[in-house]
Amino acid sequence: MANKQIQVPFTWAEARWLFLKLCLVLFLVTVLWVLTYRWIDPPVTLHMMLKRSEPSPKTEKVDVIQHQFVELEDMSLHLPLAVIAAEDQLFLTHNGFDFKAIKQAFQRNLSSKKTIGGSTISQQVAKNVFLWHGRSYLRKGVEMYFTFMIELLWGKERIMEVYLNIAEMGDHVFGVHAASKVYFKCSPKEVGRQQAALLAAVLPNPIRYSAAKPSGYTLRRRRNIARAMSRLGGSTYIKTWLAQ
Repeated sequence: MANKQIQVPFTWAEARWLFLKLCLVLFLVTVLWVLTYRWIDPPVTLHMMLKRSEPSPKTEKVDVIQHQFVELEDMSLHLPLAVIAAEDQLFLTHNGFDFKAIKQAFQRNLSSKKTIGGSTISQQVAKNVFLWHGRSYLRKGVEMYFTFMIELLWGKERIMEVYLNIAEMGDHVFGVHAASKVYFKCSPKEVGRQQAALLAAVLPNPIRYSAAKPSGYTLRRRRNIARAMSRLGGSTYIKTWLAQ
């Protein structure tokens, strides 16, 4: 009886070529995705969708997500200044990553039960717009890729504009438009220095820290952020950046 030969569907060379084509397709898809959001506002993020299906921890009811996109030119200059002062003071000068902050966060997390992050504003935008929340090396690696892409294809103004529109600023409250209306009864253009500092103060944990009923800790953070805003140069710092 003749030995039957087993047919191998792909040779190693064919498998490698198929893998390379798949990588090329994924690369082109992500480039198109990033470029699309360069000009078209992200309608929703995965985090918003998950929040939309979750009951509010305060009311235990499924609340409507409050969110409306607004252009950077229609915001108070205090808003980008406040988040830079609070979250990423090297935002205008780094290329998406603050390696010193990442190293410090890594070293601190090795010896502390409380985990802290060293993410820049650019990294937070990459995570919130294109990815999911969670801690894993896989997600962090993909986050770095998207961070590089938005720095390259968007630029700082667009990154800041998207960040201020998708950042979670309260229970089911996303972006400065909704936050301004809910907490201050005004438009984003009318937000003052202390109000902007307060919104930035709750960013690390907008469910635990409230802009509506700020705790003593939140108010101390607001004062520190307001001082940092002054040290950066106040609204002139933002005007100079936007004029470049």
